[in-house]
Amino acid sequence: MNTLGFEKDAKDTRVVVAMSGGVDSSVTAGLMVEAGYDVVGITLQLYDHGEAIQKKNACCAGQDIHDARNVAAKLDIPHYVLDYESRFRESVMDDFADAYARGETPIPCVRCNQTVKFRDLMGTARDLGADALATGHYVRREVGPAGPELHRAIDPTRDQSYFLFATTRDQLDLLRFPLGDRAKTETRDIAARFGLQVADKPDSQDICFVPNGSYARVVEKLRPESIQPGQIVGLDGNVLGEHDGIINFTIGQRRGLDIGGQPKALYVVRLDPESRQVVVGPKEALAVASVILNDVNWIGPDVDEGGVDCAVKIRSTMGPIAARMEQFSDKYWRAIFCEPQYGVSPGQACVAYVGERVLGGGWIVRGETQ
Repeated sequence: MNTLGFEKDAKDTRVVVAMSGGVDSSVTAGLMVEAGYDVVGITLQLYDHGEAIQKKNACCAGQDIHDARNVAAKLDIPHYVLDYESRFRESVMDDFADAYARGETPIPCVRCNQTVKFRDLMGTARDLGADALATGHYVRREVGPAGPELHRAIDPTRDQSYFLFATTRDQLDLLRFPLGDRAKTETRDIAARFGLQVADKPDSQDICFVPNGSYARVVEKLRPESIQPGQIVGLDGNVLGEHDGIINFTIGQRRGLDIGGQPKALYVVRLDPESRQVVVGPKEALAVASVILNDVNWIGPDVDEGGVDCAVKIRSTMGPIAARMEQFSDKYWRAIFCEPQYGVSPGQACVAYVGERVLGGGWIVRGETQ
């Protein structure tokens, strides 16, 4: 059995590597070549090359395509650039803009993994006769008693499991994550050992199609009709100020409300796109005891009527918190927190863990106070 779990020689095992042009995916390709696999590199062009090349530190941009080509040439592997621009626009960018217009706070990187990168690219990999699709994500694939499982990366500072909760069991059969048991410093050392020019390339910082982190400007461009002024109101309905559009606000936001003179700090508690109102209140008004989830992808053991005790993350930057996951209909689940949580926003993801294993997750529809 080879290192990827196939009962044949490495040279007879085809591995398609998703190459974004960054150091992580480049090292992934290098490791597969070093291990003797039949490697094919694929880079996705996700948005207009003319615009993309102007944006630094974003994945799948023009410079990154150039870097991926150079790495493939250095490793002496075939490399293809696929135009996924229309798929990316429909599945990720349009979804992002529509979610913001609904008063939600979306996570486009999850949607990209869920649709373009794993669903569509996986189909392409199979068309190329791939035995495995390898990516540079920091997450681990472990084989358990019931088949492959998704686990957090060894390096907690690099773990990307939150963004991969939508990975299905069928996808895990094909996917491999060679960097999941490595630290980022080791990855860069390997890149230098391979002589790759991307060894010191900075990591991507922003969402790839959001220039300078300005979400509102992207939504304004894609959905100009959604930019409507409205009122900032308190929980009692009293008008406290005006705003230029609810897309400029997120649940839990305190800064930038421009409603000075209040006796205590106020936070965004709710966004109402129909009335175009931004509702604000004290911090305690943000507390929720549970959240309702839809589109749940569950890759853990079956859950009985009593639910399952676990830990959940409701933001990528937070640590796991104790909770219980329950399924109460074919469509909806509920995550019940052991302690109230603050600043929970519709459109974000709630991801469940037991130890290091990812059980699954879903999209937050709304919070519940009790």
